[in-house]
Order: sequence, then structure tokens, then C-alpha cells
Amino acid sequence: MGRAVFEPGWRWSLHVKPIVQTDSCEAPHTGYVIAGRLTIAMDDGEQETFGPGDFMIVPPGHDAWVVGDEACTVLDWQGYADYAKP
Repeated sequence: MGRAVFEPGWRWSLHVKPIVQTDSCEAPHTGYVIAGRLTIAMDDGEQETFGPGDFMIVPPGHDAWVVGDEACTVLDWQGYADYAKP
């Protein structure tokens, strides 16, 4: 399990894509949002925003970004071990 804090302005396609060099995040995530808000956009265009107290299951093939001016803190049980690795 990992704990991630994403600062306002963070976006996977801007900050992680250059490191991993894939078109979208290919890691699945099973997580719980502690604080802040995070929008997930799947490659097929479906979007969902998660906030404090939300449980999320996110399959591979997505982008994500922080919504608003508060950092987003997420506990992730799946996908964290390989996060931001080429």
C-alpha cells in the first residue's frame, strides 16, 4: 500500500507521462481518497471525480489530475509499487 499526495496543478499526463513514456497510466489503482479531489479520465472519455471518503477502482488506461487548490491525498492498494517507473 502507498500514500500519495498530489499537489494542486498536478496532472499525470504532464508530470508522469514523460517519465513512463506511455500515452496514459497503465497501472490499475484501488484507492481511498483522504483529502482533496482527483478527476480520473479514462481513454474512452469517461470521467469521474473522487473526493474525501470515496473509494475508487481505476483500471489501466487513464489520465488523472487534482481538482481545485487543495492537495489530494490517496491511499492506494494497487498500482503504487510501479508508480512513475519507466
